[in-house]
Amino acid sequence: MSFTLIDMGAENFEMQASVWQWKVALEVIKSLDVIGEGAIRQMTYAGTGVKVSLDDAHMLGEKIRSTILPKLAPNKRIFADLSITDAQDDMTLHRDGDEQWKNYSVTHDWLAEFADFCLKSKGFEVF
Repeated sequence: MSFTLIDMGAENFEMQASVWQWKVALEVIKSLDVIGEGAIRQMTYAGTGVKVSLDDAHMLGEKIRSTILPKLAPNKRIFADLSITDAQDDMTLHRDGDEQWKNYSVTHDWLAEFADFCLKSKGFEVF
């Protein structure tokens, strides 16, 4: 399953996120306290078309750049619990319930790309 973020102001300006990435992105978004809990809850489901306004999208991009990326050097990645590691993703699918959290992470580069998307967008919808 994947999610597509579609800019509300420009055709063909979109960003893809796998479920593995999007789960982490939502936890980062939640931690930044820009978007309400109801909208974030709707964003956990693909195809809902939840809208993020231009102002909220730009604030997300700015806060990711100023508060998250400085902690996340280019060789690190962040998990859904917002912990950071420098261990490379070995693509192991963790099936044990106690280790499933290890399946969800994003790299510095992915999060920087998401911040750029937010800042360049005119707001976006989540599908």
